[in-house]
Amino acid sequence: MKPRLLVVEDERTIRRILTTLLGDAGYEVLAVESGEEALERAPAFRPELALLDLQLGGISGVQTMTELQSRLGPAPPAFVIMTAHGTIRSAVEAMRRGAADYVTKPFDNDELQLVLQRALEVRMLERRVEALESQLDERFRPENMVGQSGAMDAVFRMVGRIAPVDTTVLLTGESGTGKELVARAVHRHSGRRDGPFIAVNCGAVPAALLETTFFGHEQGAFTDAKAARRGAFEQAGGGTLFLDEVGELSGAAQAGLLRVLQEREIRRVGGETTIPVDVRVVAATNRDLADEVRQGRFREDLFWRLNVVALHLPPLRERREDVPPLAEHFVAKHAARLGLPPRPIHPDALALLVGYEWPGNVRELENAMERALILGAEPALGVADLPPRIRALEPGAEQDTDGGAEGDGVPGPTLGEAVTRAQAGLERQMIREVLRQTGGNRTRAAERLGISRKTLFNKMHELEIEG
Repeated sequence: MKPRLLVVEDERTIRRILTTLLGDAGYEVLAVESGEEALERAPAFRPELALLDLQLGGISGVQTMTELQSRLGPAPPAFVIMTAHGTIRSAVEAMRRGAADYVTKPFDNDELQLVLQRALEVRMLERRVEALESQLDERFRPENMVGQSGAMDAVFRMVGRIAPVDTTVLLTGESGTGKELVARAVHRHSGRRDGPFIAVNCGAVPAALLETTFFGHEQGAFTDAKAARRGAFEQAGGGTLFLDEVGELSGAAQAGLLRVLQEREIRRVGGETTIPVDVRVVAATNRDLADEVRQGRFREDLFWRLNVVALHLPPLRERREDVPPLAEHFVAKHAARLGLPPRPIHPDALALLVGYEWPGNVRELENAMERALILGAEPALGVADLPPRIRALEPGAEQDTDGGAEGDGVPGPTLGEAVTRAQAGLERQMIREVLRQTGGNRTRAAERLGISRKTLFNKMHELEIEG
């Protein structure tokens, strides 16, 4: 599709030349003779570029630009101003008001096309950034994060309350429960959303490098410091610093972090002056920090600095009703990423997913669904497509001699445990999910479950499932 270019020029000869020149250059050109006509026709034309003469017979080029910026909403075109040598000062003023560039009359054809191409490329990049930011907003909107359990509903509501308040947040929960996802949601819906989001995994940084990772260093501070480097606190200036696994910090690192939180300034390694920092800290841990304080492994004063607002993310085994929508979400996500067709999940496989304990939580579920999508050969993802440790839940599934599922490397439950898990709880979750998928239509639900309508009624009564 050709880029759309609006030309506003009151001299007929120049207007014709520009129409021919720029049309041959690959633009779809709409040429008008006045600012008033431009205001009338531009909303339907929706130009990506606008080339305006500064001096028009009616309203000026700058007035026309200002009005078009207002009328064309959040995605106005990139404006290039044409001006005579004596009015370059006015063109510069137009750039202060939002014009991308200007050319002087009489203009060189090649120069004009280069200026327009550059302005268009910048505008397209701006629109792409805006689209990506919109996608981020959608992805990290609390109400759009996947989960329908009461526990996750409470998490989403809490994120909505704490995000706009510029305070320190402590996220707790087992590994894989989505703490970083929640931290990003807090950032995206805070007043710091236009600032950076910097994540540091405190457990993955060697103790010797933590100080320079947090605070940076000056040139020559140590042997390999050939240039000054900003640390995470400076990099996150005006935004959010996410400290993952903060419970893994050494005593010295805890003291340094406490000092920054108290004084809101840092000193680079090898530096002599302090540097003020403006960051919001969101910390996360899979440890019980209160118990760590009692055991003397975590500073109590730092704990209270971090624990201003605490938010706990429950493990997946405590919110099993979230497993079906999460599994479907991950299948759709990775199908789109890998260029594969989206596929439904067979009720038998769904029942095993619901009954599994998920020691790796949501991260493990995503891994399992991506694996199933890649390896599955049938129209629907079935039991055979699941990892062996999950297939071990199926009654009669063979166990290896170590009590784990063969080929998986992760110890599985015993057969007795598997049978216990696969009974009433699985049936209840499975029937509820299929009823949800069929909009409560019991006939269709019974067909999908492979049982009669009467058997479904009996099961619903037995398991106390309301229609």
